[in-house]
Amino acid sequence: MTKSLDHQLAFITGGSSGIGLSLAKQFTQRGANVWIAARHMEQLLDAQKEIEAVRKDPAQQIGILQLDVADQDQISAVAKELLSRAGVPDYVVNSAGVVHPGEFLNLDMARFKWMMDINYFGTVYIIRALLPAMIQRGSGHIVNISSSAGFVGVYGYTAYCASKFAVRGFTDALRSEIKNCGISVSLVFPPDTDTPQFAYEEPIKPPITKEVTKTAGLMSPEQVARKVLQGVDAGRYIILPGLINRLTFFLVNLLGLRWYPFMDWMVNDARRKVGAANDKACECDQDDPDQV
Repeated sequence: MTKSLDHQLAFITGGSSGIGLSLAKQFTQRGANVWIAARHMEQLLDAQKEIEAVRKDPAQQIGILQLDVADQDQISAVAKELLSRAGVPDYVVNSAGVVHPGEFLNLDMARFKWMMDINYFGTVYIIRALLPAMIQRGSGHIVNISSSAGFVGVYGYTAYCASKFAVRGFTDALRSEIKNCGISVSLVFPPDTDTPQFAYEEPIKPPITKEVTKTAGLMSPEQVARKVLQGVDAGRYIILPGLINRLTFFLVNLLGLRWYPFMDWMVNDARRKVGAANDKACECDQDDPDQV
């Protein structure tokens, strides 16, 4: 039986699209008051209408907050507004994220900072702003969205993997610190998901990356959101949507150091299939100002 979330408050970053929007809808369908945050007001307004359309009760509050999670000062102001207007969240979901694939030597260094600022520091800033009020109340649940690239180093994702591994390390340590404060924590590793971010990255993936990841499958954001809420209901720390994703996670942990030869084999097999001419990992633009 689906757990009722009547009168609960969920706050979701990246809530105007993708997994964040699907989570907002499913929280709403279960009776929660939902506030979403994202950068673009037009998308927020459109998302608000979608979420309101699935309300269990017309009295449910659906709020929007324009926010760049990379801006700590902005987060502090928005957190104060949320606490004042809606109260202390029962659920804080960090779903805002960006991705830009490419071989390391061909990625502008600004891409590394961009992904770290949003994917990692955005998560840290949000929790830093809201956790004190949750601890003072003595209850709440934090859900951090990492990625399957947060437990496997994937060819072509040096910048993205770094940011998502950082989310994993931060969340592991945070869980230990606050487990006796009445706050539950969940860490989600979604596989490839049919979101606007996936549509953005797919055309620019290196050919080897496409070959390595082509058998991973593609989940819908609704499927991922459903698995996330099931995991939250069950009090699970690690949430792994998708069968292949779960098998990969357990295989990585089972094999330990033996995982790396296996990954090397997959990359070499992909390199052979796409042809050496498409292997750009050892090439770089000598005129690139990022090169020393």
